[in-house]
Amino acid sequence: MIAFLRSVLHMAVMALSIVPCALLIVLSAAVGVGAAARYKVAQFWLWLSIQAARVILGIEYRTQGFDNLPVGQTSPAILLVKHQSTYETFLMPAIMPHPLAYVFKRELLYVPFFGWAIGLLDMVHIDRSQRTKAFAKVVEQGKALLEKGVWVIMFPEGTRIPRGQRGVYKSGGARLAIATGAPVIPIAVTSATCWPRKAFIKYPGVVDVSIGVPIPSIGREADELTKQVELWIESEMHRLDPEAYAEPVLTSA
Repeated sequence: MIAFLRSVLHMAVMALSIVPCALLIVLSAAVGVGAAARYKVAQFWLWLSIQAARVILGIEYRTQGFDNLPVGQTSPAILLVKHQSTYETFLMPAIMPHPLAYVFKRELLYVPFFGWAIGLLDMVHIDRSQRTKAFAKVVEQGKALLEKGVWVIMFPEGTRIPRGQRGVYKSGGARLAIATGAPVIPIAVTSATCWPRKAFIKYPGVVDVSIGVPIPSIGREADELTKQVELWIESEMHRLDPEAYAEPVLTSA
C-alpha cells in the first residue's frame, strides 16, 4: 500500500511539473531562445523527476565507468543503452556531460506538453513506416548533432525488456556509428529492480549504471559491432543483477 501511495505521489509530481517546463520550452522557442538553453529546461525536469524518485520512491542510482566517457566538447559518441524501464530514459540526460539526442517515433510529438516540448529540442524523430528514409534522416541529423557536441542515444533492443530477459538487438545504432565514425558506448542499467517494465508501482532500491569503454566503429560491420555491444551489455547485466538471470550469458546468437 505504501509503495502504491508513493508511486501516486511521484506520478503527480511529474505530471504537475511537466506542464510549466513544457510551456517554458514552447515560449522560449517562440521568442528565439536557442536549442541549448531549451535543452537545459528539459534536463532540469528530468533531473527533478530523478530526484523525486529518490526522495519519494527511495530509488537511488550508482554509476561506474564514468571515466570511460569521451572527453572534449565536441568528442562524438553513440550511447547504446539497456532498456528496462522509463527510469533510464530520464536518468541518462540528467547525468551525462553532453546534451543527448534521442531517436524516437514521431507519434510521440502529438503527446500533449511532453511531445510539444521534445519536438522543439535537438532530437531525431522518425517515421517508422518509411524505414529507408527514416534511417537516412537519422544519419543526416545524427552527423549534424554530433558535430555540435550532442551525443546520440539509442536503445538497441527497441523497447523495454523485462528484468532478466534479453531482447533482440537491432543494428541501427551500430550503423549510425559506422556512418558517422563515432565510437559506441555500451551502457548496462538495472532499472527494473526498482521500476519494473510498464509498472505503475515502483519500489525502493539501487539502480546500477555501468558504462563500458568506447568501441571504435570505423571499418566495422554493423552486425559484428552490434553483437559486441550485446555481449558486453548482457554480460554486465548478469554481473550487476545475478539474481535475475538463471542462465549464463550466451556468447553467440
